Amino acid sequence: MFSIISTKELKAHTIEMLLRRAQFYVEQEKAGTDQSLFTHNVEGTVVNLFFEPSTRTNLSFQMAANRLGLRTLDFTVETSSVRKGESVIDSLQTVNALGVDIAIVRHQLDWPALVSKEMFNMALVNAGSGTQEHPTQALLDALTMQQHFGRLRGLTITIVGDVLHSRVARSNAALLQTMGAKVQLAAPEEYKTSDIPGAVWVEFDQALVETDVIMMLRVQHERHKTISAIANYNDYYGLNQRRLEMLSKDAIILHPGPVNRGFEITDEVLLDSRCKILQQVRNGVAMRMAVLELCLQGGKHEKLVSA
Repeated sequence: MFSIISTKELKAHTIEMLLRRAQFYVEQEKAGTDQSLFTHNVEGTVVNLFFEPSTRTNLSFQMAANRLGLRTLDFTVETSSVRKGESVIDSLQTVNALGVDIAIVRHQLDWPALVSKEMFNMALVNAGSGTQEHPTQALLDALTMQQHFGRLRGLTITIVGDVLHSRVARSNAALLQTMGAKVQLAAPEEYKTSDIPGAVWVEFDQALVETDVIMMLRVQHERHKTISAIANYNDYYGLNQRRLEMLSKDAIILHPGPVNRGFEITDEVLLDSRCKILQQVRNGVAMRMAVLELCLQGGKHEKLVSA
């Protein structure tokens, strides 16, 4: 089996292959083709172990598994032994013993570090680990950028907002730099961090003029130890009508969701033609199909050549 835990571990050729395969599924979906005809007879059982809330990631992984014709197991924290004190390691050991082929894990903690010494016979896919990683989000974001620009190399991407608590920022920064893009960060002092190598800190308004992609981040109030929302946040670090006028006509706007409307993004931004947030959601299914397929094929790229 082949696991996808971190964008730092993904080589450029693997990322390129996943982008090609996901785009293939996007095109087949548009054509109304039965996508199961192109899955190379992949078989397996998948379980979503989501220990924290999710809409987009959870549902898109479910749809991806269904479109690949995979068997899926239901898991909800509320009805599981997690309520009795079962740890993430115990949960993974249990589904591994049941013969699951892929465990898709989302947890409020850095769960890969918690299970790093464990041996499993199944593939692991990181659907979110604390503030550290969200590799499939970075992959679908890259797909959305590539669809618009036809490339990643040479692009300038500016990631704005609660960088301190953002696994999306960390995963995107690593993946995009691997693919030859320039990554910039902008945030209030309270939301800055020093653990994203290669990315440069910039002034938000100045960056708007030169950036190809503006990626807004949700302010994660639930991860802050104190309620310290910056007064007039949207005026200083939000995307609004004034900043839309500063942004290049060819630039695109991304956001991993959910959006705090009126906070990091105002309603008029969501209606702007440059806003690709719903395209990101749609791309999530195709990219996660490519990821699950790769895991089941043991990371063997030659079996995933598009027709």
